[in-house]
Amino acid sequence: MHAHRFFESDEERRKWQNPEIILGSIGLKRGYTFIDVGCGNGFFALPAARIVGKNGRVYGVDIDTEAIAILKKKVSNAGLRNVELKAGAAEKTILCKACGDIVFFGIDLHDFDDPAKVLLNAKRMLKPTGRLVDLDWKKESMNIGPPLQIRFDEEKATSLILAAGFRIESIREVGSYHYMVVATL
Repeated sequence: MHAHRFFESDEERRKWQNPEIILGSIGLKRGYTFIDVGCGNGFFALPAARIVGKNGRVYGVDIDTEAIAILKKKVSNAGLRNVELKAGAAEKTILCKACGDIVFFGIDLHDFDDPAKVLLNAKRMLKPTGRLVDLDWKKESMNIGPPLQIRFDEEKATSLILAAGFRIESIREVGSYHYMVVATL
């Protein structure tokens, strides 16, 4: 769950991935509760906190305690009071019950020891009207990102999501390197 280890910096990553555009495209709005599973140092969590505003909430969990510490500092420096973070395994973490408008996996579903368990936890955190969003690396050779053999293709990701009891709403390309699966309960 150390997705960020593949990037030099957030600035570098922004050249090929725009978190605000992605979050806008999944319908994130003011007042929403956004749950970032495998949030790393906050590439998506920070922009999400700004989008949802003071009446919204962002929850983040990551197994990397150092990344969580960095993100806590960023949150504090930005004066954001709507972010709650937890260092720990997503397999063992339910951040809140039936509270999330969006449960988000930002290029990390393939990183978990037990993706099926993580998806079942996502299901428990999602509101009945909420959406699960899995943004992940295409299973193609490219000069960035994780090794090809650990990536999930769209079929593998959707079969895991379906097995956890979700319905697939859409699957689409996001830029040259990624795909996005959106699912509902």
